[in-house]
Amino acid sequence: MKIIVAGASGFLGTALRRRLTADGHDLKQLVRSSPQAADQIQWDPAAGDLDAASLEGADTVINLGGAPIARWPWTTAYKKTILQSRLETTGTIAAAIAASAGKPALVNASGINYYGDRGDERVDESSAAGTGFLADVVKQWEAATQPAADAGARVVRLRTGVVLHRAGGALQKIQIPFRLGVGGKIGDGRQFFPTISLDDYCGAVARLATDGSLDGPFNLVAPVAATNAEFTDAMGHVLGRPTLVRVPRSALRTVAGELSGEVLGSINAAPTRLIEAGYEFQQPTIVDQVTAAYRS
Repeated sequence: MKIIVAGASGFLGTALRRRLTADGHDLKQLVRSSPQAADQIQWDPAAGDLDAASLEGADTVINLGGAPIARWPWTTAYKKTILQSRLETTGTIAAAIAASAGKPALVNASGINYYGDRGDERVDESSAAGTGFLADVVKQWEAATQPAADAGARVVRLRTGVVLHRAGGALQKIQIPFRLGVGGKIGDGRQFFPTISLDDYCGAVARLATDGSLDGPFNLVAPVAATNAEFTDAMGHVLGRPTLVRVPRSALRTVAGELSGEVLGSINAAPTRLIEAGYEFQQPTIVDQVTAAYRS
């Protein structure tokens, strides 16, 4: 299949490109600078500029664009950047797909924060949206795909949890105190922490990008939900470090500000639709995921 990827140079995009290339697909990348290779297509999402003709012949467009969430403080300006970076990339691609003749599928990044802080409640793709800053961002982000869907394109929304791998993403920062021997659970550690291994993330996205029978929202999280305390234990076990230091909620609020509310929130999410589609997870438990994160 011919697949176009936006956000292809980031942590997830790089890993996904390797997976799709290994599977034999023909890949092209959307780039903001002048193209330096035949497999690059220039666009300007801030200006809403993507030539619909450049999508001709493509089967699927995968959009992973968006400013990093795990950065603080969340100033008013940066919160605007978080939202606008997602609306600009998604809106530009959706509009180009709608204007194209071939109407390639859109597989668009989204976030598990769609559900908001739900405590112990088990949620899946049929559950209602939650509340909070990131929940509101995700709702608007997903709504920006609508022009493509209205034009008849297949649209998949990837409600992704924390993707675990030592090479990048949130784990690159989370692992630092653990390696120093001062890692520990946050607050009481009872909050659910939705995660997925990099292997399963790439496997799930590859399946969703190439299976024309699948559309709508999919939770990209492991099937065995883990709490922050269970994640902490797994990190200590795999890295061989003590995990006796507890991070008080008050200290996290002082350091991370508004971001602490999202970190301390609990999302007990199930990948119901992936399981129903027959996807088999390689690393279903948190121990499996953390072990895999440091294995390769």
